[in-house]
Amino acid sequence: MCGIVGAVAQRDVSEILVEGLRRLEYRGYDSAGVAIISNDNELLTTKRVGKVQELTKALELNPISGGTGIAHTRWATHGVPSEENAHPHLSNGTIAVVHNGIIENHDELRKKLQALGYEFVSQTDTEVITHLVHHELKTSDSLLAAVQKTVKQLEGAYGTVVMDKRDKDNMIVARSGSPLVIGYGLGENFIASDIMALLPVTRKFSYLEEGDVAQISRFEVKVYNTYGEPVEREATEANVSHDSGDKGEYRHYMLKETYEQPTSVRNTLEGRLSGTELNIDTFGHGADEIFKNVDHVQIIACGTSYHSGMVARYWLEELAGVSCNIEIASEFRYRKSFVPKNSMIVTLSQSGETADTLAALRLAKEIGYTSSLSICNVPGSSLVRESDLSFMTKAGAEIGVASTKAFTTQLVGLLMMTLAIGKHHGMPIEQQQSIANSLQTLPNKLEEVLTLAPSIEDLAEDFADKHHALFLGRGDQYPIAMEGALKLKEISYIHAEAYAAGELKHGPLALIDAEMPVIVVAPKNDLIEKLKSNVEEVRARGGLMYVFADVDAHFESDDTMKVINVPHCDDIIAPIVYTLPLQLLSYYVAIIKGTDVDQPRNLAKSVTVE
Repeated sequence: MCGIVGAVAQRDVSEILVEGLRRLEYRGYDSAGVAIISNDNELLTTKRVGKVQELTKALELNPISGGTGIAHTRWATHGVPSEENAHPHLSNGTIAVVHNGIIENHDELRKKLQALGYEFVSQTDTEVITHLVHHELKTSDSLLAAVQKTVKQLEGAYGTVVMDKRDKDNMIVARSGSPLVIGYGLGENFIASDIMALLPVTRKFSYLEEGDVAQISRFEVKVYNTYGEPVEREATEANVSHDSGDKGEYRHYMLKETYEQPTSVRNTLEGRLSGTELNIDTFGHGADEIFKNVDHVQIIACGTSYHSGMVARYWLEELAGVSCNIEIASEFRYRKSFVPKNSMIVTLSQSGETADTLAALRLAKEIGYTSSLSICNVPGSSLVRESDLSFMTKAGAEIGVASTKAFTTQLVGLLMMTLAIGKHHGMPIEQQQSIANSLQTLPNKLEEVLTLAPSIEDLAEDFADKHHALFLGRGDQYPIAMEGALKLKEISYIHAEAYAAGELKHGPLALIDAEMPVIVVAPKNDLIEKLKSNVEEVRARGGLMYVFADVDAHFESDDTMKVINVPHCDDIIAPIVYTLPLQLLSYYVAIIKGTDVDQPRNLAKSVTVE
């Protein structure tokens, strides 16, 4: 989850490296560091605990410069945040390494290296890479060869960059599990864990594949596969906006990205619907034939994406008439499962690099799934490259750690997938047209919901002294309640749980008192009367209700219940529409609590470790 930036150039690269870290800070922010080989071949390093701004201040006081350098912003896996544990890590004053991932056999390697006389100054797993490279250089004719020998001894995941002050014209990079992208310039080349870091200096990129080791110099990039054979990795032009990291008029990225959702959904829909007709080719070559042969869908995801998959299960089974399971990727990987006939694996990930989800996709291929589809926001990511079909959500860059527009655009993609599969499984043409029409109304409905922000901001005041909250929903709103609880946990640090409302009487009612706010999502659908009964169960026990209700559902505010009226919408898009009020609630509660909304404690955006 850490951010990596590297550069080999004729010009000074210090500003390039630090700006790259700023753009990757959402990936980790407990410490940051930079190492640069100066023009007189000195290895200069600066590291600071905290955010990139602390590193920037240190470099303003004591600048370092040179044409070859690496930088890193950290999300801790081994060792507390400290300058000793911050990257880059050094060996013998000559080798510098940055690393994203986890080296699972680091204890064994550490003991081996200590026996060889190496002294460790950090608690990290990364430092073993640094000393291993230094050791292997003693019997290697190049830094490339030393790194190739080193990675063969590593177990776990790594995206790593290595440089040697005695060879300032080259750096070596290696990828297994954690993504790395090469950026191409004129007389200079770059490496990063995400293209966002390099957009100010290049738009031409290629992605390293699993097991690749590459040598990067100013004028040349040489890539070798896991067998040490030279290979070509296709370079493509990125169309991501340079200013996607600008908050503009908004106080936080999360608020900006919440308000971008109508536009993001329009982008997701653009070119995919022609009137009421779905363009099947948007899922990739051969999609129509693949969907025709799908009898079962297995959805794999983590976190927020898991909640979108839970909604899709309702859609697929009710509308498309195919069975569907949804499972957390980290659980799917480590149990034996039955594979139904003609099963498609569907993976959901904002980044396309989520480690558990990617590993689950690879496992699914091995155990007999006949086809695969990824729904993702990042073209060229590992999930996209390794899936038979893909659907790009086109949400735009999402910087806030708490996902907003990535979630809603995933839901749009899943509904379109349901439509595509349903065409081949008896979905009536009238229903297909109804779903398409509902999707086309969605951006305007989201804009209507955003006008509720002032009322939701007022409501949030009631949560100033709360430490727990309960979210309730029924049917396809139950996963939305789960997503609302997750958002509140993530950014306000209030303990929140979600339940299917019908489960209240099976235990959760014991929690109800005047100090436990209960948040309910209540669109007007076939379950509304059942939900009203559940609301009365809470009120009868002294609970205070906060109900986001369809204007036609006839909930009225009183001393025990505060109602926010949500504009009426079609049932099929209600899960997407009702997501936005819960995002706004969590945001405004976090503001009141005084937390770091965009970079909540202990979390990072792109989870590329297990």
